Amino acid sequence: MKLIHIADTHLGHAAFNRLDAESGANLREKQIYDNFLSAIDRIIAEKPDVLVHAGDLFDQVKPKTAAYKTVMEALDHLHAAGIPFVVIAGNHSMVKTRYTVSPFAVLDYHPGEMTAAYSFRYENVEIGDTIFHLIPNMLRPEDYRNAFDQIELSGKHHNVLVTHGLATGLKDKRLSTVAEHELDNTILSDGFDYIALGHYHGQSEITGNAWYSGSLEYITYGEISDEKGGLLVDLDKTPSPDTPHGEVNIRHFDLPKTPMVDLGTILCEGMAPGEITEEIISLVARKNVPLQAMAQVTLKDLSREHGKGPDTKDLASVREQLLDLKIRQVSRDQGGEAVPIQQDVRAIDYLQEFSSFLGKQQISAKQKEYVASCGLEVLRTVMDRHREDSE
Repeated sequence: MKLIHIADTHLGHAAFNRLDAESGANLREKQIYDNFLSAIDRIIAEKPDVLVHAGDLFDQVKPKTAAYKTVMEALDHLHAAGIPFVVIAGNHSMVKTRYTVSPFAVLDYHPGEMTAAYSFRYENVEIGDTIFHLIPNMLRPEDYRNAFDQIELSGKHHNVLVTHGLATGLKDKRLSTVAEHELDNTILSDGFDYIALGHYHGQSEITGNAWYSGSLEYITYGEISDEKGGLLVDLDKTPSPDTPHGEVNIRHFDLPKTPMVDLGTILCEGMAPGEITEEIISLVARKNVPLQAMAQVTLKDLSREHGKGPDTKDLASVREQLLDLKIRQVSRDQGGEAVPIQQDVRAIDYLQEFSSFLGKQQISAKQKEYVASCGLEVLRTVMDRHREDSE
């Protein structure tokens, strides 16, 4: 059994208020759709036995029409290639009550071989020589344990667990998003041949058999150092001198994405504002930043003499060729913490800023979940209306 593990595609995610000239759609949103379909074609070319998606297929509970259209097109391609698709609901696209129709219910009508777990309960599906044990995002943290206790491992098949949440070992990397649940380490059992995890956006190994594939795209600048893509997993163990019983082969699988480039840090002390602007332009050229990519530069030790920093008019040509240019500053007064400069309003991820702010507040977990649920929904509504007005 050879499978490809992906997660956190966040179809429908929009940012930066840049519009695609041809369609009029948000440019970042369109990039994610286009890259996802290209990724599906790349996956099909690899000819896996199964494509596994470990949650957050959509960016929101009520997906946009374009997001649905993209998924249906992807399912058509997979169906034509004869590749089964297994997907679970993540916290971004999981309804918050048992009485709300899930966005995944629409996908059930597709004629392709697809299994979607989204009903707040454990499910499993047998494909070839493997049983996939599926635990979607749950309403309460304790529901994961209840679902896990229903699993019966097969002695005649490979066993793969697919679930969505934050592993205990990554507690310090909370995303502070709605319904972000922590996964008990005992769930990450070595009884499974492989555990496909979703939610954390950086590709990383948690235990020898448990991996986050990470997101396909850079969703925020906080992910600029993360490895993006999928994982190619071969469950047919190959013995070696060091592992006589064999081990599952897991390797990175590169997939299309919009680049995010760190331009580095400019030491501003002793420089004139115009020189800082010229250095930013020079860095973009020297780093060969692709067109319509995202880039970040850090300015260290800006002083009052620098005024508001680089001249936005002089940077207009550079900003035009990029999807986004994030300029942040670090000063001695801030204790080394980098923050976006005030004029760089387009570069601020308001949802992430709100989540980070909420994460630092001294209130209970239940209160945080409630405030996050209400606050993020209000912010998304305001941003959507602003985007509609702009368009």
